[in-house]
Amino acid sequence: MKKRVVSLLLACAMTISLAACGAKSSNKTTKSEGKIKIGMVTDVGGVNDGSFNQSAWEGLQKAKKDLGIKVDYLESKNDADYQPNIETFIDGDYDMIICIGYALADALKKEAAANPDQKFAIVDDSSLKDEKNVTSLMFEAGQSSYLVGYTAGLTTKTNNIGFVLGMSTAMMHEFGYGYVAGALDAGKETGKDITVQAVNANSFGDTAAGKSAANAMITKGADIIFHAAGATGLGAIDACKEAGIWAIGVDSDQSKVAPKTILTSAMKRVDNAVYSLCQQVVDNKVKSGVETFDITDGGVDIAPTTDNIDPEVLKKVQAKKQELIDGKVTVPKTEKEFVKAYGEGKYTLNQEKSK
Repeated sequence: MKKRVVSLLLACAMTISLAACGAKSSNKTTKSEGKIKIGMVTDVGGVNDGSFNQSAWEGLQKAKKDLGIKVDYLESKNDADYQPNIETFIDGDYDMIICIGYALADALKKEAAANPDQKFAIVDDSSLKDEKNVTSLMFEAGQSSYLVGYTAGLTTKTNNIGFVLGMSTAMMHEFGYGYVAGALDAGKETGKDITVQAVNANSFGDTAAGKSAANAMITKGADIIFHAAGATGLGAIDACKEAGIWAIGVDSDQSKVAPKTILTSAMKRVDNAVYSLCQQVVDNKVKSGVETFDITDGGVDIAPTTDNIDPEVLKKVQAKKQELIDGKVTVPKTEKEFVKAYGEGKYTLNQEKSK
């Protein structure tokens, strides 16, 4: 049993954190008078990462407005914050606690076992699929990555493009396999011999590492760089902006980050998934296990902002999207599937930082 003094201290910390992060709107009671409370714990990228966490928070804010629930978030500055942040919401009697990102899986596993009556959800992790009180929200990220890779392959002038990865894991590599597959397929159609550079920045919250990784690829000829690296990717976008080349965003439509630099974005509609979960909480219809979102239900997509894409390229991309929806194109999700379809050596990863 947790000591009450710890609970109070953590509760105070949450209040201070929310105020400092400018989340005052989530503390207003004008539309939060209902009994249902849902809390979100970010990964180290933070709620203003411009992609993953921010998209989830936008989904919660929409749920607050539409469903009359109370929503709050806690930012994790490092891995050690995950479990205390989860416990803060448990002590606050929240009806649902949503953990953003697979990095929170270990902390969540401990808390789910210790609090069997508490409902939890986690985005982008299915390792807890057998836990009776955990819902895993998963996405076919390779499908949207394939589309932006296809766009990059049709757009590149140097036939050299880049990819900045936030962490080297099987799940994160789905972004890479999709991106490279799309680019190579575009190359086959146009006769281009496309090279894809890939760097693991080994962080979702290090903008300097993202910028360094992107600059290294720019030096080697890349004229388009895609990132799947959360806040680290903001550094990559900045490098592309300074170099005058295209960047491709991730998770949300990142065109607003750098309107003249973002070619497009691979969207993972975390906002829609989180909103759907909130509706299930309100309706008392939450189910444990895995819920997967893909291109057929709008769970993943290419960004609707298309101002920077050549109209002829956009036509081809939209046609390719329909092929994905119709099942005519299958995106590789594993190394085995990728190598079988495209051969060895097409997707290799350089380590920007040591673990």
